[in-house]
Amino acid sequence: MRTRGLEAKVLRLMNQANRDYNMITEGDRILVALSGGKDSYGLMWGLTQMRARAPFRFDLVAFHLDQGQPGYDGSPMRRHMKKLEAEFGIPWEIETQDTYTRVIEKTAPGKSHCSLCSRFRRAILYKAATRHNCNKVALGHHRDDLIETLLLNLFFAGSIKGMPPRLLNDAGTHEIMRPLAYVPESHMQELSLAHGFEIMPCTLCGSSGSQRKEVKHLLEELSEKNPHLKGNLLNALRNVQPSQLADTELHPFYGMAKGPHDLRPMGEVQIHSEDADEAACAPSIPTVQSSPLLSII
Repeated sequence: MRTRGLEAKVLRLMNQANRDYNMITEGDRILVALSGGKDSYGLMWGLTQMRARAPFRFDLVAFHLDQGQPGYDGSPMRRHMKKLEAEFGIPWEIETQDTYTRVIEKTAPGKSHCSLCSRFRRAILYKAATRHNCNKVALGHHRDDLIETLLLNLFFAGSIKGMPPRLLNDAGTHEIMRPLAYVPESHMQELSLAHGFEIMPCTLCGSSGSQRKEVKHLLEELSEKNPHLKGNLLNALRNVQPSQLADTELHPFYGMAKGPHDLRPMGEVQIHSEDADEAACAPSIPTVQSSPLLSII
């Protein structure tokens, strides 16, 4: 009963995010990035459940990248993908690319590997999506990832930026979506234990990411005093008031000439066209209006 209740909570939050951001539409073919971590396993499980209940058709393709990490053992992922194929008819691919060596060589001592590793992985994912005729790529970032990234950018990059639930790549060729955007990490941990997912450790991530660990620890400490803290931070990402900030690109302050930097319309479902996963402060390019809403109930 407890497992069914947990699954219902996860699916309810995934469906809410799907409705709010119009992530999945009829005819989509979605490349699901499986890293071997608890979140990507749970993401694939949730998408298979949503597909079974959807009032329209969409397809899933499972994809895993072997990054050439020392001691890598891909057998758990191969077993999982064969099970997905047998039970749900989901095609899959495991691609081998030695990004590990390139990241180690190009990262200065003491610096985080995450940004460069993310860029390499993202380029490979886009190519895989094209190869499998997928128009969207699903990633396993959950609620805690979104709010931690917001704080990382605030504290260490000097920008108010996070991980948008939908993202159009700079080339305009593929869309990234994050169906777990509303799901707490604790739910994903419990789901992983309940389903017995075979977790594959990432030795590269384990060697860096100290700033993210500091932010995670800070959130844990503050959440003990305010249990609603993480929910409030998630709501803050959805409740931006440009006139209360200091960005002249977003708000025409008094005495400033109005023109191309007038207030942007709010309340509309949009695909963010700038990748905010990394702390690099690249200028934003225009947003793109999404297609009419098709929700999975």
